[in-house]
Amino acid sequence: MNYIDFETFSATPIKNGTYAYTSSCEAMVCTYALDNGPVQVWDITADPKMPADLEWVLDDPDELITAHSAMFDRNVLRYALKREVAIPRWRCTMVKALSHGLPGGLDILCDILKVPTDLAKIKDGRRLIHLFCKPRPANSTLRRATRVTHPQDWKHFLDYAASDVAAMREVDRRLPSWNYRDGELALWHLDQRINDRGLCVDVEFAHAAIEAIAAEQKRLKKETRRLTDDEVESTTKRNQLLQHIVESYGIELPDLQMATLERRLADPDLPIELRELLAIRLQASSTSTGKYAALLRGVQADGRLRGTLQFAGAARTRRWAGRTFQPHNLPRPDLLPAEIEFGIEAIRANAADILVDDVMGMTRNAICGAIIAPPRRKLIITDLSNIEGRLGAWCAGEDWKLKAFRDFDSGNGPDLYAVAYAKAFNTDTDEVMRDKEHGTGTKRQIGKVMELMLQYEGGVGAFLTGAATYGIDLDELAATAGPLIPADVRIEAEGMWKWCHDPDRKIRLRFTCGLPQETFVVCDSLKRMWRREHPEIVSLWTDLKQAASQAIYTPGNTIECRMFRLRREGAWLRLRLPSGNFLCYPSPQVSDDGAISYMGMNQYTKKWSRIGTYGGKLFENICQGIAGDVLKAPMLKIEALGYDTVLTVHDEIVNEVPDEKRFSAEAVVEMMVADHGWTKGLPLAAAGFETKRYRKK
Repeated sequence: MNYIDFETFSATPIKNGTYAYTSSCEAMVCTYALDNGPVQVWDITADPKMPADLEWVLDDPDELITAHSAMFDRNVLRYALKREVAIPRWRCTMVKALSHGLPGGLDILCDILKVPTDLAKIKDGRRLIHLFCKPRPANSTLRRATRVTHPQDWKHFLDYAASDVAAMREVDRRLPSWNYRDGELALWHLDQRINDRGLCVDVEFAHAAIEAIAAEQKRLKKETRRLTDDEVESTTKRNQLLQHIVESYGIELPDLQMATLERRLADPDLPIELRELLAIRLQASSTSTGKYAALLRGVQADGRLRGTLQFAGAARTRRWAGRTFQPHNLPRPDLLPAEIEFGIEAIRANAADILVDDVMGMTRNAICGAIIAPPRRKLIITDLSNIEGRLGAWCAGEDWKLKAFRDFDSGNGPDLYAVAYAKAFNTDTDEVMRDKEHGTGTKRQIGKVMELMLQYEGGVGAFLTGAATYGIDLDELAATAGPLIPADVRIEAEGMWKWCHDPDRKIRLRFTCGLPQETFVVCDSLKRMWRREHPEIVSLWTDLKQAASQAIYTPGNTIECRMFRLRREGAWLRLRLPSGNFLCYPSPQVSDDGAISYMGMNQYTKKWSRIGTYGGKLFENICQGIAGDVLKAPMLKIEALGYDTVLTVHDEIVNEVPDEKRFSAEAVVEMMVADHGWTKGLPLAAAGFETKRYRKK
């Protein structure tokens, strides 16, 4: 195995994306190590001729090359040194680490894996990178630092570069390879081809959208000043706005979040001036300027945006994560496709202020439409249907639910949200569907809320998370569902409320999540009703926790838990999925009170720290990990048939193909739902459509 690392200079910020950066960068230093040989330093600024041993390795098709964040170094070779090395020859220590539940940074990996300090990154490296790899500040008379202007620092810079390769090689040796070989390695190579291919961007529309947003922000700012008699400069001035509302209308708002504003706007007694002001705030806060700007920063001269995916970027589950403009966080449209298409054309014609009522809302809805098919090509968008719900039933053996999925897929039964409500409330699904078609649709909506929030051992707190994610008003949910709750379940939930408020259990007050009593009681009741009808899933939560604890206590022993196997291997807890891949939990522990924890990257503090888990959370990791495996399973076959993958988002694949009948969404769907061998008994379903502009269903 050979190792390589580049140090580069570019005036283009790296935040614009790997491809935008590397396509305009200068390669200054290359450090490399051939197998177990010493680290070599090639100062390109002093001698542009490539060393013979490095040239030989790069030209030999049988030699493998490893880099940390290989997509970067591979493209430095392509763009800066005009040398192409075939993707299958590459390996990446960053992806290898991510695939096993570790962070991607080389410095923190050295700490975690206890790489000797003489191999760790030189602490002064960050200063040296800022000195040599970026333009000097605008107020500096020296526009660029070089080996000529800073000879002593340059010597330290070369030492720093050499230490990176030494550290990378040692990290590679210490990392496991359970999830980074064979099929997974082939999928990472496919990921690199997808990133190289990139997305076609409607650059003209993106520019027009930014201009429309700027004009609308200016108008909204002017309206805000008018409505507040110049007391509030704009609705983005949060504290000024809250103070004005209290002083002028006597109304105290806890915050200015979307749910709060929407709830207030539904009040018929709200003064009309305040209604206008809150509506302006709601519009102004929905801007998608950042997304459009990120698209334009990263797009290359050929109109394509590359490097939007990070393989195994989702911690533990090994699913893809988004990069550059973050395609995995695109807002879900709340307008019809025809309305969005009209809005796009209005924005392109610089007529959004005339033809569109809510410019901010339209630009948010239309951001997906900035991704397009180039001339004579089309996009095929396919996604797995309710994959986590299906996996939950399949993993646990919830037979009634598996049958319900199969009945729905065959056209002989209602959707699972209706079934979930009927099971929980002991009623007929026909009644739920009649309510959907001829009534308010409330019953099915309640079933949907339960299905989305309760599969992973969530309680009342899960409803708060779901409310923020799906825009659900919990007080309104309580008013709707409350009268339908069975008496015996309500009594139990009310008992929980009282238990939480027992003076001797003040610490338990946090379990009420700050909700009013009726809202808490209804949410707790729905939780109890859902769990009552899902005994296999509920028991699997307990089984997983017990199996994980036993595996942690007995290193080297394989503990079977239904279709899963858990085993502690050294410093890792491995949970084997049906696909043969593993969920990996570094440094697992069980506390004296039975709580399970492991080391991971805290999503809030962004620091490597101990993270607690439990049966339901393990089940969530399992379902999401298998969902990723199901999505990946047909991708190589789909690609081999000429369907160029350009993006994958959660449970969705986007292919770009010639605009010909021989390429169809139906063909991709058929491959996505095929039996992959290890998915026997799993009722898979998918849907797809063809379009010229990317859109989410």
